[in-house]
Amino acid sequence: MAKAVALAVLLVAVAAALLAVAPAPARAVCNMSNDEFMKCQPAAAATSNPTTNPSADCCSALSHADLNCLCSYKNSPWLSIYNIDPNRAMQLPAKCGLTMPANC
Repeated sequence: MAKAVALAVLLVAVAAALLAVAPAPARAVCNMSNDEFMKCQPAAAATSNPTTNPSADCCSALSHADLNCLCSYKNSPWLSIYNIDPNRAMQLPAKCGLTMPANC
């Protein structure tokens, strides 16, 4: 168990280091920057009382995001690192008036 935790910490440290030196476009995931993801975090938080609706900034970020790409992360363990509830996250596009891909 200790080796697994150490490996996870190492992977996060390497990812953080790569992000710190990468140019801005390389930081985008599914056409969203880290800042844009964080604008949606309050509405998708894995807490007992997230905000009810996504902010206008969140909806703006989602409007140019690659929703098929985002769907591929819905079962990712990385969501818990950012305190994201995958079920709440998958509801955000509809709350922003966007259509989710049929296979999501």
